[in-house]
Amino acid sequence: MLHQFFRFDWKAWRKLSAVDQARITAAAITSLEQLATPPEGVQKASHQTALYSQLGHKGDLILVHLRNSLEDLNRVELALAQTELYDYLDLVHSYLSVVELGLYESTAKTYSSLTAHDIVPHTPEWNAGIKETLDRQAAAMATRLYPTIPDATYICFYPMNRLRGEEVNWYTVPMAERQRMMHEHGMVGRRYADDVRQIISGSIGLDDWEWGVDLFANDPVVFKKLIYEMRFDEVSAVYGLFGEFFVGVRLPFDKLTTWLQGSL
Repeated sequence: MLHQFFRFDWKAWRKLSAVDQARITAAAITSLEQLATPPEGVQKASHQTALYSQLGHKGDLILVHLRNSLEDLNRVELALAQTELYDYLDLVHSYLSVVELGLYESTAKTYSSLTAHDIVPHTPEWNAGIKETLDRQAAAMATRLYPTIPDATYICFYPMNRLRGEEVNWYTVPMAERQRMMHEHGMVGRRYADDVRQIISGSIGLDDWEWGVDLFANDPVVFKKLIYEMRFDEVSAVYGLFGEFFVGVRLPFDKLTTWLQGSL
């Protein structure tokens, strides 16, 4: 999963003739539509691109890409760089991550079951038991593991870490305690399930933070309500560190023309 945040050079764009603007815009729309169209034999969930008009000083446009591999994401970057519109875009921020599932509860149950059968951790028998659980969970939660970017009007993206401080350190907390806190954390989110869709992606070893969170909704105030309420649960209040927040309005590719004319 790759997020790209661009600032648009409006000053340079306004110097172009109407004919050049129309030509560049048409070519850009065609390129975006091609990027969002899965090749033959590739499932839609594994090949997605969505465009958003960003609010605030951090940028003007957001592109979100989901692909099967880093090579495919890199091809997206290279393809975009070949468009003439890219000459007016300044990539001010990006975020690379991998969609993942939180499996605290099932992992704890699996560990307990394997231990109860006197299976030694990290032996071939142990690893086979873990793999069987992961395969079963991946099949059962395929829509979460291979999510579709919702058609919701608004997006809110932010990165986050778990605290590694001198007094409290998430990575020294026993599994059972982390499982309990994550369960309580998840229960808050479930109360908003009808109003907010989310995609959780892991970025340890891939980017500067540990996770990326994408929230999608048709009412942007829901972002504030959900995140505010979550701040009071233990896992966020004690162990949560949050990065910058990026908010955008969904911009269908064919609406890029009006956006470039200064309206949605």
